[in-house]
Amino acid sequence: MAKNKRLAAAQASVDPAKSYPLEEAIALIKSVSKAKFDETIEISLNLGIDPRHADQMVRGLTSLPNGTGKSVRVGVFARGPKAEEALAAGAEVVGAEDLMEKIQAGEIDFDRCIATPDMMGIVGRLGKILGPRGLMPNPRLGTVTMDVKGAVIAAKSGQVEFRAEKAGIIHAGIGKVSFDANALVENARSLADAIQRAKPTGAKGTYMKKVSISSTMGPGIRVDVATLGTAV
Repeated sequence: MAKNKRLAAAQASVDPAKSYPLEEAIALIKSVSKAKFDETIEISLNLGIDPRHADQMVRGLTSLPNGTGKSVRVGVFARGPKAEEALAAGAEVVGAEDLMEKIQAGEIDFDRCIATPDMMGIVGRLGKILGPRGLMPNPRLGTVTMDVKGAVIAAKSGQVEFRAEKAGIIHAGIGKVSFDANALVENARSLADAIQRAKPTGAKGTYMKKVSISSTMGPGIRVDVATLGTAV
């Protein structure tokens, strides 16, 4: 009941018909957050695309300037020196056929998956498991690479993967409520810029149609797209 009262009070502070400037929206989301834990702040961007068409898919990887505040567990497919490199860089799970067998048995103890190119024969057998979870390594995203150390460090230091869902919406965390407001604004603009740069050739008309932010337990707040600092 107390939780419902907190949410109702928070929603009463937000004008659902208004699109707030980004800085004001961030300040508001921080002010109405009353949960007993450090909530994640998420941004949702509704794009003018149809991801069902190959030339309108939006997907990418970017590093937020102030990190995400989230602890990321990394799994790496590698052998020999590259496996040692992955462990030294902080990867939690490293292996080859043994890691494949664990995943096939339902043991997926990581949030990001990286592989060296020679491991893709093994990783390819896991497509039906890793694919739907957004964990399939991809050379275009830098997660199929010989620079295992760099990929692991990037994954743990605020790197965010974004991907448009079927409705053309991207959801991504931009930090925690405890973050400084300016840090959250910088992260939001950095992510929006990366999504702008990933604009597909098949996208026509308005690209960024609607944007909103919310905290884990808080209401959604509409954001004035123009204040993201990107072209629309």
